[in-house]
Amino acid sequence: MHYILLLSHSTLRWAVVATGLFTLVRSYYGWLGNKPFTRTDHMLRVVTLSVVHIQALIGIVLYTISPVIRYFFSNFKEAVHDKEFRFFGMEHSLMMITAVVLITIASVKSKRKPTDQEKFKTLAIWFTIAVFIILFSIPWNFGSITANRPLFRGF
Repeated sequence: MHYILLLSHSTLRWAVVATGLFTLVRSYYGWLGNKPFTRTDHMLRVVTLSVVHIQALIGIVLYTISPVIRYFFSNFKEAVHDKEFRFFGMEHSLMMITAVVLITIASVKSKRKPTDQEKFKTLAIWFTIAVFIILFSIPWNFGSITANRPLFRGF
């Protein structure tokens, strides 16, 4: 069960990154280009929000059953000084939950805005912060803390 969730979480991150970046680019394009907020923009907002929420749910379940997290809390005094355990035990989870909240706020606030430009502007500002947090909180394999993590997990 743990490995299936880890595989799903690792794979779904690419959908989160892709939809997040695409929504961000499209929001700036619409805002700065004074474009109409179309049905496509609405669907992209909904798809991005859905993918992010699914990823968060998988991440929360994974957090509750992960041996790394279990070790982190069992040996907190030592583990908090280890960069990798601290990253997964505290930093990754808190930053990603923050990003999910920001994306949710962006979606709700933009939906309620009366003009197309306000919708795009709201999405652009909130998504800029959220996507920045996501990109810096993913355990990339080129980071010093998570260098041994694969970009793509296999079965």
